[in-house]
Amino acid sequence: MNESSILALGGNQESALGSPKVTLQHAIRALGSREFEVLKVSNFYATPAFPAGSGPDYVNAAVLVRSNHSPQDVLARVHDIEADLGRQRELRWASRPVDIDLIAHSDVVLPDAETQAHWRGLSLEDQMSLWPDQLILPHPRLQDRAFVLVPVCDVAPDWVHPVLGRSMRQMLENLPESDRKEVVAL
Repeated sequence: MNESSILALGGNQESALGSPKVTLQHAIRALGSREFEVLKVSNFYATPAFPAGSGPDYVNAAVLVRSNHSPQDVLARVHDIEADLGRQRELRWASRPVDIDLIAHSDVVLPDAETQAHWRGLSLEDQMSLWPDQLILPHPRLQDRAFVLVPVCDVAPDWVHPVLGRSMRQMLENLPESDRKEVVAL
């Protein structure tokens, strides 16, 4: 199988290991113990918390990995890494030491294009109060978030969204310049 996955990492709280950047570096190393081959690692970036005012600034990064895991297995393994690093899933968009999101898995669309489009089209208000009970791929809001697209463009700028038909680079270029400027290399 040997599929590639794009992972977005972030954190804005100290962990038992130290700063968010140190915690993310540890998370990246931990991927190897979960049978991932790390192909590329982005730069680390400082970004404002999302949504605005929801906590301290984040450190964000992205990783391109290859594995024999299904998308569901990839998600389960990165959730295990999060838990090992002190992540507790209590509140949506709460401050956290680490967050690892499965952004894309090759050109897989899950569960189907219609469901993916539904979640992609939610208003910000609905995004804050609703969350899916199943894996949605590609991540339904990746095209809206500079804090995801800037680091992802370091590792997979030419990956094309299988539903939108645009590359990561094109989606980043479509964002307002003000959004892109909020993502600052560390």
